[in-house]
Amino acid sequence: MITSIQNEQVKFLVKLHQRKFREKFGQFFIEGTHLVEEAFHSDWQIDQLIYTEQAEGKLPKWSYKLPSMVVSEQVFKHITKTVQPQGIAAIIKMKNWENASGKYTLLIDAIQDPGNLGTLIRTADAAGFSRVVLGKGTVDLFNDKVIRATQGSLFHLPIFQNELVAEINELQEKGVTIVASAIDEKSVTYDKMTIDNNVALIVGNEGAGINKQLLNLADQCIKIPIYGKAESLNVSVAAGILMYYIRK
Repeated sequence: MITSIQNEQVKFLVKLHQRKFREKFGQFFIEGTHLVEEAFHSDWQIDQLIYTEQAEGKLPKWSYKLPSMVVSEQVFKHITKTVQPQGIAAIIKMKNWENASGKYTLLIDAIQDPGNLGTLIRTADAAGFSRVVLGKGTVDLFNDKVIRATQGSLFHLPIFQNELVAEINELQEKGVTIVASAIDEKSVTYDKMTIDNNVALIVGNEGAGINKQLLNLADQCIKIPIYGKAESLNVSVAAGILMYYIRK
C-alpha cells in the first residue's frame, strides 16, 4: 500500500489534474465506481485502477485483471477532488475520435462552465446525437468537473476538439445542414426550422453567444421563444430542447 503523498506515482496522479500533463501523457483521471464501470463497459482502456483497502471489497470481478494500485485513505483524498471520495479511481487512456462520423453533430463554441459542458454532453448522449465537437475557448473535456457532470456519457459517443470554421465547411461539403441557436433578427423560432437527415447544431458561449463568423456560416439561425420574464435560457437547457426537437 502506498501511504506517502511524496511517492512518485502519487505525484503523477496529481499531475493528471492539469490539462498540459493530460495532453502530454494522453491520459486522464476519473473517480467513483459509476464512472470507472462506465469506462470499462464502454471499451475504454483503463491503464490503472487506484483504490483504498476499505474499497477493495466493493470492486467488480472484472477489475481484478487490471493493473492496480492500493493507496491509503490520506493519499486517496490527496489525489481526488470530491468532498466524499468513494475510494475507487482510474487512469484512462484518451481516444482519437477525429474521424468519427454520424447524422447528428453538436458543435460547441467557447462554453466555459464545466457543469454546462458536462450537461451538454450528457444531453447529446440522451438525445441520440452522433458526435460532439469542441471549438476554441471551450473548457477542457477532461476537467474533473466536466467528467462528473457527464455522468459517464463522455464514454458513450465521440467527442473531440477541432476548429469550428473548418469543421462547418467540411460538414457542409457533405451536405449537412448547419443550424445555429441565436437570439438574432434573422432567427426563426425552432419549430419553423427545416430539418434534414443530417444536421449540426451550434451552441455558443454563456455570455457572448456564438461567434459572428460561425453565425454567418450557418444555414439557419433559430431561437426558443421566452414566454416569461427571463432574459434567456441556460445554454444546456436550450440545447436540450433543440436537440430533442431535431431528433423528433
